[in-house]
Order: sequence, then C-alpha cells, then structure tokens
Amino acid sequence: QVRDELARTEDEIARVAGVRPRLFRPPYGQLNVEVVREIIRMDYKIILWNVDSLCWAGLNGPQIATNVLMHMQPGGIVLMHSAGGVSRAPTAQALPYIIEITRAAGYTFTTVPELLNISPYKSAEGRATDTSTDN
Repeated sequence: QVRDELARTEDEIARVAGVRPRLFRPPYGQLNVEVVREIIRMDYKIILWNVDSLCWAGLNGPQIATNVLMHMQPGGIVLMHSAGGVSRAPTAQALPYIIEITRAAGYTFTTVPELLNISPYKSAEGRATDTSTDN
C-alpha cells in the first residue's frame, strides 16, 4: 500500500510539475519499520522536523511565535502548515515576527535540500538526480 500510494503521488506530481520528488514527510511524523524500509527502497529521503510550531493546535499568532522561538536552534527544521481544517491566519500573523527575531539573532533561512545537502528530485528514471552530495 505504501509503495502504491507513493508511486501514484509521485506520478501525479511529475505529471503536473514535471519533477519527481525525493523528499518525504510522513503524515503526523508517524512511521514504522516496514514503511521506513519501503520509503528507502523507493529512494526517498525521510524529512522530519525538530520544531513543531503547533499551528495546527489552534494557537494564536503570538503563541505560535513564542513556541517556535523558544525551540529554535541552528539547523532547525520548523513544521508549519499552509492547509488543513484550522485557520492559517495565526500562522501568517506569527511569521513576520519569527522572521524578524531569528534574523536579528543571526539565523538565515534555506531550503531543506540546501540545509541537508541532498537532492530534492529524482531523475526521470526514478533515482536521485545528484547522488554526489547525498549523505
């Protein structure tokens, strides 16, 4: 089932966007050994986070900002949502403040592939497009 769902999703992304993703964030961060093995066999890199904004929990903007800033650290990956059943207005309200404070503290922003030095996409053959940088 995992292989089928990932393959169908990858095919649809390739159809619409012209690229085959290589990064995978499991829903709710939930994994088990079987799922991890299949994801690795399919040449995906599992990406998790170490800062949960808790934007999904119905917090207001200042609460989201405080939560993120209290847990921010160099190399951190922050989980924030842009869709779902909860209003994203508090997340949008928190972001300018989070960005301002973290920049003032010397942080810079980058993409996950740049942070982890990995290729975000597979080739047309379904393999990583640049394995020379993968760890």
